[in-house]
Amino acid sequence: MQPNPKNPKNPRNPKTSPSPPPIILPHSGYRKLIAYKKSEVIYQGTVVFCRRFLDARRDRTVDQMVQAARSCKQNIAEGSAAAATSLETQLKLTGVAKASLDELLEDVRDWLKANGKVEWGVEDPRTAAAREFARKHESWEEWKELFESRPPETVCNLLGVLARQCRVLLERLMERQEADFREHGGIRERMRTARDAARAEGWEKAVASRLNGAGNAAELAARVREVCEAARRIGEGVRRRQGW
Repeated sequence: MQPNPKNPKNPRNPKTSPSPPPIILPHSGYRKLIAYKKSEVIYQGTVVFCRRFLDARRDRTVDQMVQAARSCKQNIAEGSAAAATSLETQLKLTGVAKASLDELLEDVRDWLKANGKVEWGVEDPRTAAAREFARKHESWEEWKELFESRPPETVCNLLGVLARQCRVLLERLMERQEADFREHGGIRERMRTARDAARAEGWEKAVASRLNGAGNAAELAARVREVCEAARRIGEGVRRRQGW
């Protein structure tokens, strides 16, 4: 009777070693991130605010606000793409996105102060209402009417609420990215691990081929001793090179 190929005791179906971690990690997918969706609303909302209430020919704040909002959105996207080869770069770019958001938030607060407007506090009912709306509406199309129709104080405060929400999300995103970096390391580490795994697999195949070629039990035992002696010599060489 032929042995069952699915039987784990079948010597013809040896247990395979675990695969090494991938060199290129999963990446992109940033458009699904809530932080990115909010950054899109923030950018478009900033453009509308500047167009409606600021004079681009005289006010340098326009360029600063628009560029800060754009930088937040673009760095989230760029960081996601960079994650394929460098989790460190992804983390740095997410930090840049957060810093750009902080810059925009300062401009929002400065405009409110300079124009004698009130910044909505954390306990303000309008802040609570804006947060609730933001939880249920993620796309710019759902926000556009508010930014196009509300007075400047309201629009500016909406930007502030969204910026603070997005800031918290980016902080959480950075925490996850830090955890990913601790788990997977850099690309050089992953390349070295994959290379070592490939060499180990090649060694195992060579040893298996040598042992499988034995004609009888005595020859098998001799070949086992030969392999062990070769492994001992290699180990001694490693010890000398490392100074152990």
